[in-house]
Amino acid sequence: MYPRLVIDLNKVKNNLNKITEMVKSSGCSIMIVTKGYSGDEEVHKILENSDIDYIADSRIQNLKKYEGTKKERVLLRLPMNSEAEEVVKYADISLNSELTTIRNLNRAAAKENKIHKILLMIDLGDLREGIFFKNEDEIFSTVEEILKLKNIQLFGLGVNLTCYGAVIPQNDNLSILVDIGKKIEKKYNIKLHMISGGNSSSLHLINKKELPEGINNLRIGEAFLLGGETAYGEMLEGFYDDAFTLEAEIIELKEKQSVPIGETGVDAFGNKPVYEDRGIIKRAIIAVGRQDVDPDNLHPIDSKIDILGASSDHLILDVTKSDKDYKVGDIVNFKLSYSSLLRATTSSYVEREYKI
Repeated sequence: MYPRLVIDLNKVKNNLNKITEMVKSSGCSIMIVTKGYSGDEEVHKILENSDIDYIADSRIQNLKKYEGTKKERVLLRLPMNSEAEEVVKYADISLNSELTTIRNLNRAAAKENKIHKILLMIDLGDLREGIFFKNEDEIFSTVEEILKLKNIQLFGLGVNLTCYGAVIPQNDNLSILVDIGKKIEKKYNIKLHMISGGNSSSLHLINKKELPEGINNLRIGEAFLLGGETAYGEMLEGFYDDAFTLEAEIIELKEKQSVPIGETGVDAFGNKPVYEDRGIIKRAIIAVGRQDVDPDNLHPIDSKIDILGASSDHLILDVTKSDKDYKVGDIVNFKLSYSSLLRATTSSYVEREYKI
């Protein structure tokens, strides 16, 4: 059935081995982030038999799939108060910034007779989650309250960069996180076990030998899946960018003009599209759409195909210049960027096939 996601498990394993070696050679433990492929069970088998340290996801639903895993499970998205009991049950560690939530986790952990570990998130300027780094009084007062909780362990600190504000991890901003950790350890006479220095966007610092001493964990998703660091979008040597590919079937193939006829308004998603006049072109419609993928982050393997646009169920292609004489029923193949992979693995309408 199509559309389908083809997962090359040998390439996945190659990327996993490469990224694990790279991160651990820098003195860091590694969390593999599984949300980008919605916790696929076949990929999980590879993780389970690997040297990674933690499995991390933003969704409790995915962490549930890993019950019985030998790896510690980490909830990446700040917990909702309403899911505190499930967080304690299915995650060994969670990322937090709100005392109200941490206290709820403490109560839930007490009911389960567990100690739940947390990373206190510090915002270094990307302006997503975390206590703002300049507000040291708030950081210290939060730590003081956490240390009073019997069923919570302050396991360490974490930061997120690039995902929202696109702030690139550098030695100077990550060193702030390290310094905050040292101040906390000195002030409260405790040991922080983890200073988690971000995600795939921090990998460029390893290659340049600029990762600050004291950063001892990285959370890696996209580099493992698609083979590139995310600060500057560079491919990593020896990695594959096509461990995941999309196949979709042509359902219409006709020559039509390239600009719609008549007054145009907004499309089905509220956008006002702009059309390039290409004259009469050979247009292929394939059976996949915005409900299944992010069309702006699909890349036809046939480099002479252009993506013209998409509705919820249809992707429209210009195949005029292609050397292949496409027919209705033919399959078109795509590489995926992260957002398209994320959506394709979330869609129940995209089948999966595994290459071994």
